[in-house]
Amino acid sequence: YGADALRFTLLTGGTPGNDVKLSTTRLEANRNFANKMWNAARFVLSNLGDHDLSLTTEKSGNPHLTYALPNLASLSLADRWILSRFESLASEVTRLVEGWQLGEAGRQLYDFMWGDYCDWYIEAAKVSVNEGTPDQAQATRQVLAYVLEQSLRLLHPFMPMVTEAIWQNLPQIGGNLQDADKALMTRSWPQPTGLLNSAADETFARIQEIVRTVRNARSEYNVEPGKRIAAQISAGEHAPALAANRAVLASLARLDSASLDIRDELPAPAQAVTLAVSGVTIYLPLAGMVDLEAEKKRLQKEIENLEKQIQRISGMLNNPGYVNKAPAELVEKERVRLVEFQAKHQQ
Repeated sequence: YGADALRFTLLTGGTPGNDVKLSTTRLEANRNFANKMWNAARFVLSNLGDHDLSLTTEKSGNPHLTYALPNLASLSLADRWILSRFESLASEVTRLVEGWQLGEAGRQLYDFMWGDYCDWYIEAAKVSVNEGTPDQAQATRQVLAYVLEQSLRLLHPFMPMVTEAIWQNLPQIGGNLQDADKALMTRSWPQPTGLLNSAADETFARIQEIVRTVRNARSEYNVEPGKRIAAQISAGEHAPALAANRAVLASLARLDSASLDIRDELPAPAQAVTLAVSGVTIYLPLAGMVDLEAEKKRLQKEIENLEKQIQRISGMLNNPGYVNKAPAELVEKERVRLVEFQAKHQQ
């Protein structure tokens, strides 16, 4: 599984005073975590390409150069959100490490890197890099590199080998392992930057909830993963913020941007799935998601199958010979199944 996966598992798998039961399942999960970081770093490096990044001297007095923060005016909502999330993470991890709560510190790093950075921010960053203005694209590249490099510093005590290997490949600051002055462990621990942004946190969290809800609906109606669907969003006071981030919303939820309608108030259309989340109402027209005739046929077939099951079980339970002779637990199990089938039939 690798030395880093073992080290991270031991650090995060137990609590002080308790024995640790070593789990190969956790070892495998943490090996996958190392792979996740490696693949994320490959994506970041491929998007940095030949673009020069702004550098600055570390604030701690350390003479080394590091990635500078970009011009805040050029940042997208996702950029401001990930910088705010990292600021909160760095502060909390520092507190936990100083209190020797290494397991919780490692778990928070895992959640941030896998969830916030890889699953959400990188996907949102693709919109700015590919569709934004040159200034917006460059600002996002700067944030991608900055957060990755600073996160590697926090993770280095937990997973020293993979973080060093990734860091050595970072453009403009990574170096040769034989040069002790160009090693990750010589860099300073991340310092506060004052980039906490509650407004960005709240707005992006609303986008995340909308995306999760739409994804769940797509899964429930068996919509092809690559298919883009129409959507109408009645967002009230949140409409301006959502409209400003329609490209990210459409990309993450696989919505058809041309058919995405975001307004303060919208009437409910006919034959549409209605979803309510975070003070926003979302309408997904069924015609754009499924073949209505095919869906009717599928539902009719399911209804017929349920009716057969209900009829079969009802016949058994109405038969005194079966009820009196069969084990009581088996009879009760059939009664429970009958209730479940009837409820599903009614639904």
